[in-house]
Amino acid sequence: MAVKSKILVVDDEPEAVELVEFNLQQAGFKVITAADGAEALEKIRTEPPDLIVLDLMIPEIGGLDVCKILRRQPVTASIPIIMLTARAAEVDRVVGLELGADDYVTKPFSPRELVLRIRKLLQRGKEDSQDVIRFGSLVIDIPRHMVSWQGESLDLTATEFKLLTLLAQRRGRVQSRDQLLRDVWDYNSLVDTRTVDTHMRRLREKLGPAAKHLDTVRGVGYRFIEAQ
Repeated sequence: MAVKSKILVVDDEPEAVELVEFNLQQAGFKVITAADGAEALEKIRTEPPDLIVLDLMIPEIGGLDVCKILRRQPVTASIPIIMLTARAAEVDRVVGLELGADDYVTKPFSPRELVLRIRKLLQRGKEDSQDVIRFGSLVIDIPRHMVSWQGESLDLTATEFKLLTLLAQRRGRVQSRDQLLRDVWDYNSLVDTRTVDTHMRRLREKLGPAAKHLDTVRGVGYRFIEAQ
C-alpha cells in the first residue's frame, strides 16, 4: 500500500479547516490540523508534514512569521508551503512569496484547484530530490558537482554551483538576498547583500545563454524560472 502524503492545514476558521480537510482526505491525503501558529510549529516539530497549507491571519504567531521561522530552520526549510488567505492584495502575495511560500491561494477558493496545486508541489519535491536536475539543455549533476549547457561543461566555483543548485531546486520561488546569504553563505555578518549580486552577475556570465533561467525580482532577490 502506498504511503499517504501528510498535509498540515493551519487555519483558525473551523469551516475552512473542515472544507480543506474533507477534500484532501477524499483526494487520498492524510490530514493534520492546527488552529494557530504556535500549535502549527509544535505539530511540525513532532509530526513533520510533507506539505503545509498555511492561513495568513492566524492567532498566536501569524502565518508570515510561521513561514519565516520554517524557512530559517534547515530541517523544515524545504517543506512546501501554500499560503491560504482572504487577503488578496498584491503586497501580501509578494511578502508571502519573498518569505519562502511556494504558492498562494485566496479565499474563497476552489477545493479542486487546491488539491491540484498540492499535487503539483509534491511532485516537484520528488523531482528536486533527484541527483541530476535538467532544464532543457541545462544539466546540474549534484553528485559530480558539474553543470553543463548543451553538453559543454561550465567552470563554476563551489559557491556559484551551490547558488545555482539552490535556485534550481526552489524554482519559481523568489529567494531574497538575505535568504540566499543564510542558505549559500551560512549567513556571515561580515557578508552583505552586494556579495549575492556580485556572485549572480558572475554566474550569469558563465552560464551564457543558460542565464535566461535566472530572473531578478527588483527590490527582493532572485528566482529560477523554466524559460523556453
